[in-house]
Amino acid sequence: MEFETQYDQARQMAEQALKESLLDMGPHQELLQAMRYSLLAGGKRIRPVLVLKFCEALCGEMEPALDYAVGVEMLHTYSLIHDDLPCMDNDDLRRGKPTCHKVYGECTAVLAGDALQAEAFSRLATSRRTLRPESNGEACAVLAQAAGAVQGICAGQYLDMNGVARDEESLNQVHSWKTAALLKAACLLGLTAAPVAPTKEQWKAAKEYAQALGMAFQIRDDMLDEESTTQELGKPVGSDRENGKVTYATLYGLDICQELVQRYTHRAKMAVQEAFPNSEFLCALADALAKRDH
Repeated sequence: MEFETQYDQARQMAEQALKESLLDMGPHQELLQAMRYSLLAGGKRIRPVLVLKFCEALCGEMEPALDYAVGVEMLHTYSLIHDDLPCMDNDDLRRGKPTCHKVYGECTAVLAGDALQAEAFSRLATSRRTLRPESNGEACAVLAQAAGAVQGICAGQYLDMNGVARDEESLNQVHSWKTAALLKAACLLGLTAAPVAPTKEQWKAAKEYAQALGMAFQIRDDMLDEESTTQELGKPVGSDRENGKVTYATLYGLDICQELVQRYTHRAKMAVQEAFPNSEFLCALADALAKRDH
């Protein structure tokens, strides 16, 4: 099956589950609407696709990981809502639409993000799709680490907001936590959901794949911020430069950035090729993300 067909199949599977995930959650309709507005705003759905395809790489099917795929996208959406707030990145556009706080106000946007994070963990903790009794607890621990203040999204965002990234080492640290951490969680959640436990080698390979994929993704993102327009990306461009933030593009220039993207992409592919017999999709995904134009 062609890569694009496989990707669309996994994305549509995740998209349908996301649409069904917030149908009735109580009487507070505006809060629910704000949550759905951001969660269902589109996007590439890379993280839920990674959850599903890593599960498939281990056990041959995606369905056991569907609740985990929904959970990781909920947590990702929470982080985007909060990143866009005036006290953070102060962005007005996300995925080609006004950001949550521009539509519903800052207070409701903060609460929508908080509620999505809580619901993400609820999805993992209560999943009945997995066959191993320890899976849900392990999944919650994986996601908590990716979201947290030690080596997760909150840590990366804190460093980014405080202008810590000024050289290669500190920039790598910021994006290892802010970008790669949740991609790593997505890959590990896919393995955790599978009815058969992964080997230590497969667990390590998934982490190495995601770390390299995350770095390539962020560098390519910084390149697109220099090369593209707001209309093409569906979000503001140039805001990091305007705010005086160091990016890979400003630190290295576009030519070296392209070399780094290729290097990290190769590293990601090598990691899974050695650990998973059917790693073709995961390798093709790394190549596709390295060449993306939005």
